[in-house]
Amino acid sequence: MKAVRFHEYGDPDVLHYEDVEQPVSGAGQVLIRVAATSFNPVDGNIRAGFMRGPIPVTLPHTPGIDVAGTVEALGESVDGISTGDRVIAFLPMTDDGAAAQYVVAPAETLAPAPRSIPLRDAAALPLVGLTAWQALFDHAKLTSGQRVLINGAGGAVGGYAVQLAKNAGAYVIATAGPRSAERVRAAGADEVIDYTTTEVNAAVAEPVDAALNLAPVEPEKLAALVDLVSPGGVVVNTTVWMPAPSDEKREVRGIDVFVRSDAEQLAQIVAMVDAGELRVDVAQQVPLSELPTFHAWAATGALSGKAVIVPPAV
Repeated sequence: MKAVRFHEYGDPDVLHYEDVEQPVSGAGQVLIRVAATSFNPVDGNIRAGFMRGPIPVTLPHTPGIDVAGTVEALGESVDGISTGDRVIAFLPMTDDGAAAQYVVAPAETLAPAPRSIPLRDAAALPLVGLTAWQALFDHAKLTSGQRVLINGAGGAVGGYAVQLAKNAGAYVIATAGPRSAERVRAAGADEVIDYTTTEVNAAVAEPVDAALNLAPVEPEKLAALVDLVSPGGVVVNTTVWMPAPSDEKREVRGIDVFVRSDAEQLAQIVAMVDAGELRVDVAQQVPLSELPTFHAWAATGALSGKAVIVPPAV
C-alpha cells in the first residue's frame, strides 16, 4: 500500500511517500480502509522530534492521528463492529497513523462516522472536536448561562469550541484575527475581539467564568488571562508547553489539557453533526502524495482552516 513515513526526525523533507506492507489487525483491532486523515499541528511537532517525551513513536513512523474510513477486516475479540461500517477515530498517538491507504485501530476508539457529510470530511473531526469538548466540559465544567472567553477561536479547535459552548447556552467571547473573524461570528460567538489591534484584557468588559486558551501566545499574555476570570472560575490551556496560570487567593484554577481518545464523546459529537447542531469545516483536500509539501507549507505559518489528507483509491 501507499503511505507517508519518516525514518528520522527532522524538517518536512524527512517525509517520504512510499510503498509499505499493509498492516494486519490483531486482537481487539480493526483494519480500516482510509478515506482520509487530517493534518494537525502536533503532526509537525512529532515529525520534528519535539514530542519524544510525551509521544514516543517508533521509527519509521506514519503520521495521521485522525481517521475516517471503512472497516475492512476485524481482529479477534471484536464485537459490535462489522466489515463495511463507516467509522471515525482519534488514533493512539504513539502508533502508526492514517497517512496511508490502510491503518489498524483499536476497536474501542471507533465511533460511527457522520451520515450527513462526506466520509472524507469526517476526518477533520476527531482530534479537534474532542479537544474542544474535553476542554469545555470535562475541565471547565461549562454550563448554560456562563460566560466563556475562547482565546484563539480562529483555529480548528476554536471553531468547534465556539459552536459547542454556544450550543451549551454559554455567552461566548472569542478572539480571532481578520482572516477568521467572520467564520468565528458564523460559529456563534457573541463577541469577537480582533487580537491584532486590541488588547484582550482591555476588551473584556465583565469577568468570565472560564477562559479557554487555544493559542501559542506569549507567556505574559497567557498569565494575564487569569485576571479576566471570576473567583472560583478556571483557565483551561491546550498549549501544554506553557502551564496554565492560576490564582489561589481567588480560587481560580489553572488546568492543562492533553486530549485523550474517547469513542463515547466522539459519538456524541457525531450526533450533533448529524442533527445540524455542529458544522464541520474543511478548508482543503490534499492528496496523500503531497503531504510532505503540505507539512513544509504549514510550517511557514500560512495554514488557515482544516485540511484533510486523501490517499489514492485502493
